Amino acid sequence: MSTNSFSFKPNLLFCIIMDAIGYFTYALPGLGEFGDIIWAPLSGFIFYKTFGGTKGLIGGILNAIEEALPFTDFIPSFTIMYFIQNKGK
Repeated sequence: MSTNSFSFKPNLLFCIIMDAIGYFTYALPGLGEFGDIIWAPLSGFIFYKTFGGTKGLIGGILNAIEEALPFTDFIPSFTIMYFIQNKGK
């Protein structure tokens, strides 16, 4: 039985947009790290729900940590997982 009841296969554009939202917090003056405090857990949850399973859970936790840590927003977590999920297809 799957713990991920939400069935969604993300496309590359969705993943790029999700990564861009993470970068966007630095585009607004004064938002910066405060925006990351709000975005980090939300991004981790979306990551888990998007990719599901063990990879989604571990990736979601790592994604939330990456978004919360300063100066690590440049890592395109969603896009990397997209390519991991679709390698060899």
